[in-house]
Amino acid sequence: MTILTLNRPQITLISLNIEAIALGAYLVRDAFGGVIRYYTSTYHINALWYVPDAIAILCLVQFFVHCILRNRSTLALLVFVQIMLSLVLGYFMLGTVNAAVSSFKMMLPVFVGFCFCDSSLGSYRKLLSVIAVTFYLSMIGVFLTKFYLMPWVGYKYESFGAVREAGRLWWAYGGDDQRLMGFAADNTMAAFFILVSFAITSIRMSTTWCLLFGSVAIYAIKLTTSKTTMIVLVLYLLLLVFVRMLPEKSRFPAIRSIAQWSFASIFVPFFMIVVASGTAAVPHSTLFSIVDRINNSWQKPFIYLSQLMPIGLVTGCGAGCFNYPQQLFSPLAAFWVPVDNFYIGTYLMFGLPFVAFMVMVFRATFGATDVYKLTLLFVVNLFTITVLNYGPASGLLIIALSFSEVFSRRATSSRGTDVVPIVMRPPMRPLEEFRPDLPAASGGR
Repeated sequence: MTILTLNRPQITLISLNIEAIALGAYLVRDAFGGVIRYYTSTYHINALWYVPDAIAILCLVQFFVHCILRNRSTLALLVFVQIMLSLVLGYFMLGTVNAAVSSFKMMLPVFVGFCFCDSSLGSYRKLLSVIAVTFYLSMIGVFLTKFYLMPWVGYKYESFGAVREAGRLWWAYGGDDQRLMGFAADNTMAAFFILVSFAITSIRMSTTWCLLFGSVAIYAIKLTTSKTTMIVLVLYLLLLVFVRMLPEKSRFPAIRSIAQWSFASIFVPFFMIVVASGTAAVPHSTLFSIVDRINNSWQKPFIYLSQLMPIGLVTGCGAGCFNYPQQLFSPLAAFWVPVDNFYIGTYLMFGLPFVAFMVMVFRATFGATDVYKLTLLFVVNLFTITVLNYGPASGLLIIALSFSEVFSRRATSSRGTDVVPIVMRPPMRPLEEFRPDLPAASGGR
């Protein structure tokens, strides 16, 4: 370690743990999106809906200061430039200012998640309490909508000049079960918030608590009819019990290995296309949804892109294309297809640079020490097989948080010759004898 390294001037970060405030604000807004949309519109205070986005702009600044200037991460600089260029490309692709503004707003949660690069989610005590409360209330919301018709169901509101509608109460194909959407006003997102908040909360809870509330959560998700989410939660519970049965020294390595193997799910859609492409989708059947994805959702965007912008198959077509900004605000809305897969949807927007980024994300998992981020990697990799997860904003934020280790001081120093001192905090005393090393976070939580 050189004298220059020891005496390097420290850049002051935005205080108050702005990333935790932003995550909490997004989580509360989106998990209770139906309630908040309805009452802010009713009382003409719609501006409150955009408060988390305003906080996220501060996180964009913090990402630039912390990851690019302080950590001197070349990858962070390249990602920042790529996102900005993709926003410009998306503007020319989609053709309207509203689409460009919507695309910029859509990408803001990414910077919130990336700001967690040098800290463990477990060190944000108050934020963990907010997440735990979100878990309980999200389940209660689903149960309530089974028996009561909430006032926000079918409520229409205006956003950037486009009229949108809160989740309608409708029935799933192949059965009489209602697709209940709780306080989130969307059945898939109601299930997502139960899944993610449970996964985060369960890490510090006893196995008995996990089995008890995990069972209740599975039933709540069953009521939303989100099959993907229910499968992921069942797998998570089984693996949680399996890991806790291992000897203490083997538990954290097992968690890391599970997170790394979850990246194999990226290739599942391509395997399904090869095996089942062209299979006739039978309406109102159990497999209708997945067959429709195989034949349409995962393939048609590339067909349309080859017609609209052939070079986009390599460079991407810009932030917002084949996403809700195109659906709501672009003359190309007729070419919009619900992509229903995070990795395919993101590749369409960013092209080959996104592939290079994911290689670096995977590489960073070998040095990851945060059990929360590794757990979320497993959850989001499996969940996003059939979900784009760019809306609501919290979905994209959680993905970015799980990827954030790639910008950490640890990852940056391992890629370059510049020596960056890494201060390690003694590991927190975890329940069930998990003993990961937790990177020091800036400031108190």
